[in-house]
Parts: sequence; structure tokens; C-alpha cells
Amino acid sequence: LENCIGSLSTLDSVTLMYPSSTEFETLLFSCNDWRLSYVNKEFAVCPSYPPIVIVPKSIDDEALRKVATFRHGGRFPVLSYYHKKKWNGKWYRTVIMRSGQPLTGTNGRRCKEDEKLINATLRAGKRGYIIDTRSLNVAQQARAKGGGFEQEAHYPQWRRIHKSIERYHILQDSLIKLVEACNDQTHNMDRWLSKLEASNWLTHVKEILTTACLAAQCIDREGASVLIHGAEGTDSTLQAASLAQIILEPRSRTVRGFEALIEREWLQAGHPFQQRCAQSAYCSSKQKWEAPVFLLFLDCVWQILRQFPCSFEFNEHFLIMLFEHAYASQFGTFLGNNESERCKLKLQQKTMSLWSWVNRPSELSKFANPLFEANNLVIWPSVAPQSLQLWEGIFLRWNRSSKYVDEAYEEMVNIIEYNRELQAKVNILRRQLAELETEDGLRESP
Repeated sequence: LENCIGSLSTLDSVTLMYPSSTEFETLLFSCNDWRLSYVNKEFAVCPSYPPIVIVPKSIDDEALRKVATFRHGGRFPVLSYYHKKKWNGKWYRTVIMRSGQPLTGTNGRRCKEDEKLINATLRAGKRGYIIDTRSLNVAQQARAKGGGFEQEAHYPQWRRIHKSIERYHILQDSLIKLVEACNDQTHNMDRWLSKLEASNWLTHVKEILTTACLAAQCIDREGASVLIHGAEGTDSTLQAASLAQIILEPRSRTVRGFEALIEREWLQAGHPFQQRCAQSAYCSSKQKWEAPVFLLFLDCVWQILRQFPCSFEFNEHFLIMLFEHAYASQFGTFLGNNESERCKLKLQQKTMSLWSWVNRPSELSKFANPLFEANNLVIWPSVAPQSLQLWEGIFLRWNRSSKYVDEAYEEMVNIIEYNRELQAKVNILRRQLAELETEDGLRESP
């Protein structure tokens, strides 16, 4: 890693800026009952959290330190998303929080500060939902290793739901099988379909999208706050929380909003990119901690983009670019496993930010979606098997020529641009006609 940084630091300029804490302040702007906490300023409380986190105003830093000892890896519940919706003339506010699993163990250990923290997010008389991204069986087994889940007796205002999302080696094996199927040149239909099904890749996509939709439904339709966690809180937790925001929040479907989401919910939230993306995604042999967690997230976003092609400011090329840079990049954005490591390695001083390059007008135009029309509504993707497709742009990119697809895309862009020009001319003619009618009316009046 240090060699990589050394190579990157010899590039012409290191002035391309990295994001600051602005995104946290933006998120906090409309949250009256929440505050910025600097309890993790030296990464002493939680090594995988950023120095600044958003927590309920009623919870002080000393309580946060106690809660951190009760959650896996010190990952105490923090604000991920703040949702406002108007019902019957009143504004209701709900949140998505994320954390690591509680360390209840076999003795049923409890932490009153933890209970107080997550209860502080509930409105009077309302219940919340805890979405555990493990099966009940896996969660129960975790107790024998010191982990566990929230006991109903200690969290009576919360309903726990288990939505299993697979981890590590299962995802690795799935990707290896899928890549092998895509590279099979026998052209046998039965063999291809059999291998595709055996990879279970689309099943994983479906599981993740289903969990994200559940979280979004709890927020938007039930008006209930949500806490999401699995075991460590650095993989499936981030997938579900991020996708729920894309479903709920229109800004997350813009270029800048999506960049902020990646920065806040993946990089700052401690997804271990250095471990998960250690080798090429297409490599047939994987190291122990490798897993296509981020690729699965991008695949899910692509599925939603395909179902709602006018609701995203960016196109498929933007997602493919992020996939490529997560695995191999000339920028420092995806280096390291968490913010603590990136600070120690002085990445902000020694490398350039991917976002500053992407946001240059010359580059941004490549990622613009010509069909985009701002949509302020919640979008509900279908998770039916018939609605999910293999992402050809990633998995079949070298198997078939993209010439005709590119030509069709260019033609579509030209038609849209021509339509806009015609619409502009129509608007001018309408204004001229209105002016002429006004003049005629003035002449005819006595």
C-alpha cells in the first residue's frame, strides 16, 4: 500500500481536493434533535468510524463511549439518513441508523446507554424496526462468540426483522462461478443458463434489494425509524442503508449526491476496500477477506437505474467507472480500509481525489444521463426475478462488441438534443404569438 501511495504522490498535482465534513453538516442542517460528535476524533473509540459522527442530542459523549464497548468493533449506532415526510398536514421525521452487532453473548448482557441511544430516535408512541442482515440462526450462533442481537425484553419499542444477506466466501464463490460462466465459449444454451443459476449472483442481488426496500418501506410507509446491522456493520449493513437512501432520497440519484453517498456511507463508514478489493474482480483465486460487496451494491444500483432510466442524473458508465477505480485506481480515494488508515498514510496530502477529477466538466459530460428528469418522488424497484438482469456492462464487457450499443446510445442522445432544440423553438413561437395577440387586442380597444 505504501508503494502505491509513493507512486501516486509523484503525479503532477496533489491539489485535487478531498471532501471535508461538509456532508455531515448538510445532513445535520434539518435535524434539530441531532448533533455532531467528535468523540472519535483520535479514532480511539472506534477505529473504523470517521472522526465526526451524528448522534442524538440527548446522548453525551461519555454514554457513546459506553455504547461503543457494547457494539462490535466499537461501532455504536450513528445517523445514516434523515427522512422528512408530510402526512395529513404534519411533518414527520424518521431516521436510518447503522451499527455493529450488540455484544450480548450467551449471558444476555445489556447496556442501558445503548437502549437509551436508539430509543432517543423514536417519536412518542411509535415503534422502530431493527433490520438484522443475518438469518436468525446465524445471529443466534454469534452469541456463542460474544456477539448476538437485541433482546425484545430490553428493546420493547423495537421489532427485530432478520433478512439474510450472504457474506465473504459465499459471495467470492458466487462471483468466481459467474465469471467462469460468462467466459464459457461453448455457446451451449442449457450449459449457460445452468451455470448462471448455479452462481446465485442474481439471488444475492435480489436479497440485498429486498432488504433495502424493506428499510425504505419502514421509513416511508410505516413512518418508523430503522436500525440496520449485521455482524461487523461494514458490509451488508452499508449495502442496505445506501440502497434505501437511493430509493428514498432524490439527491442520492444525482452525480454529486451519489458521490456524497459513497463518501459518507462507504469510505467514511469504514468499508474495508483494501481487503475486499485486493485483487481483480475477475481473478479466479481469492484471498480470505476478499468479497465483491461494493460490486454487488453497484449492481443493485444498476438494476434500479435500468428500471427508472429517467430518475438518475448519471448513466451506466459512471457506475462502471466506480467499479474500476475501487479495484485499481490512479487516485487515492479507495485506498485503505477506513478513515484512520487513510489519515495515517496521509492520503489527502500525497494523492488526488477521484471526485475532483470526475467533477471536471470534460469528464462529467461522459457520465451524464441524457434521459434524466428530476424526480422528487420515492422510487420502488421491482425485485421479482423477471425484473432482474445480468449486468452485461460488467460481466460480458469483453465477450461481445459494444459497437452497436454505443451507436444506438449516440443516436438516442442526438434525438433527445434535437427534441430539446425543437421544444425551445416552440416556446419562442408561443411567446411571439402571445405578444402578437396582445398587440392586436390593444389596437382593437377604443
